[in-house]
Formats: sequence, structure tokens, C-alpha cells
Amino acid sequence: MTKVFTLTQRKPNETISGVMNEIQLHRLDLNLLVTFEALMTEGSVAKAAERLNKTPSAVSHALARLREQVGDPLMVKVGGKMQPSPFAESLIEDVRPILRSIQRVVTPPKPFDPATSTRTFRIAVPAITALIAEVFARINDEAPSVSLEWVNLGPHIYTAVADEQIDLALLGADKPLPEGLMEQKMPTLERYTYMRRGHPAAENWSKQAWLDWPHVMVGMSNAARQTVEDRVARDGMERRIGAHLPEFSGVAPLLARTNMLGTTAQLFMVEDVRTYGLLAKRPPVDLPDITFRFFWSARVSQDPGGKWLRSLVIEAYETIHERAVAAGNETDE
Repeated sequence: MTKVFTLTQRKPNETISGVMNEIQLHRLDLNLLVTFEALMTEGSVAKAAERLNKTPSAVSHALARLREQVGDPLMVKVGGKMQPSPFAESLIEDVRPILRSIQRVVTPPKPFDPATSTRTFRIAVPAITALIAEVFARINDEAPSVSLEWVNLGPHIYTAVADEQIDLALLGADKPLPEGLMEQKMPTLERYTYMRRGHPAAENWSKQAWLDWPHVMVGMSNAARQTVEDRVARDGMERRIGAHLPEFSGVAPLLARTNMLGTTAQLFMVEDVRTYGLLAKRPPVDLPDITFRFFWSARVSQDPGGKWLRSLVIEAYETIHERAVAAGNETDE
């Protein structure tokens, strides 16, 4: 059933908003105002009907309803043309901006054009060498004027993403996602232990060697490292921590120049193994696999630019993951 409203004729110098304060807005039928605006623009029932994709009789019926409700003829046929009344000429001045405002509100966002955009995005993702190169290469090809800030993973990362200070982040999916966020979980990753070629532990790779030689720990995510510490402690063991680094990009150079060990997922070291001549061995201790997830603010989940960024970064991540699995990282069993 069509909703209707009663609109009283305005007093001099009174706006339509003032008149509409006297009616119940929930009974407003916007279609009548849309038809009225088309009639005022076209000056003809037939042309207004064509513009609205309605029959002339439907337009005439809507005009009759509006005339009855406002108590004014609004438009009168004179000399073969529809002429507006003084009240109609005054009313249209308020109706047009109201309709335009409604149209702006309900119109879907404009498509995002990466080729011409100059937008700046911020992502909080571990500094994985191969992923950084892949993401920036894709941006260079698709969106040469887009800027990307690759920021550190801070202690309040979930809040920063929910508040839209960061467009996209990556962390371990070890606990429920806070409210206001959306996620995409990535394939589960196995952990491997990396070391320089010629490392003394390589010849006699054992649980004791894994425990005795110092490890490098990355502060990328408390969850990611804590699962290893929990498993080691659960089994009554204790490993040596020789270095704490803020970012993953420093792990491979450090392993190549020292006798430290680094235990992490294949994907994180896919390029560094060849670049720095490292060995990858399966840990001689039982360590859990790890699942990461990308997450972003639910409030702007349909933003075209944000959707483009997520697609680009996640596809780049998947490419690096496939490369790591295919190469095997020269894993020494």
C-alpha cells in the first residue's frame, strides 16, 4: 500500500521544512514529490511520464493526490501547456534540494580507479621481504600514484584498525576477532627452523641442538611467538633467546652472519633462503602450525578503495605462499 502524507499550504516566507514539521514524516510518500519535480521540469504530463517511465494516467493521478493534500492546483493547463501556480513555484525551490540530498545519500560509492587515484593507504603487516616486493610491484603497475605506508604492528593494532587509522592488518588468528572488524583467514602455515649453511647444528640436528643454540625472536605478534613458547614450556623445555628484532626483514641477515636459529613459517623466508644462503630444517620439537588472518574495519568494508587494496595485498600474499610451497625452501629433512 502506498504511504501518504498531508501537506498544508505554506504561509508567506515559510519553508517546506517548516510545513513538514506539522506532518508525520513516516507517512511521507516521496513518489509524489518526485512526480511533482518531474512535472515542474518537463512542463508536461506526457514528458514527465516518459522521464519517470510511468503512464500519463499514473502521473495525472499522482498530481491529483498531491493537489488534494496541499490544497493547491499546483499546475494548471493553459494554452496547451501546464503552468505552475505561485505556490508550486515556491514549493519546488525546497523540494529539489531535498530530493538531491536523498539521491546523494542512497547512491552507491563511485568506483575506485587505481590508475588515477592519489589516495594514501596504511597497512600493518609483518615486513616479509618477498611480500613487500610483490605488493609494491603490483601497486607500481596498477596504481602508480597511490601511496602505501607499511607501518609497524603496535600493541593497539585492533583498535587502530577499528578506528580506521589502518586500512588492513595481518596477525595470527589465535583468538576471537574483536567487534567492528571483518577478517579473511589464510592457509595454515608450517614452521621451519632456519640457519646459515655450515652451521654447527646442521650436522647433528636434534632437539638438544635446537634448544642449545640461541634463537632470534621477532616482535611481530605476541600470539605468533607465544604459541612456540607455550609448547616448549609444556614439554618441560627451555630454548635460548639470543636476539629480539622488531621486524622480520632483519632475521635473514642476522642468521647469515651468526650461529643463531630462526623458527618461523616458510612464507616469511621464501626469498631470503636463496638470497642469504640459508638452510631450512624441520624443527626437532613438536611445534603447532600457525594461521594468519587479514582484518579490516567492518564500517568501511564496502569502500571501493579499501576493497581494491585488500584484493591486491591478499592476492600478493597468496602468490608468495604458493611460491614458498612450490620451492620447498630447500628444506633439509
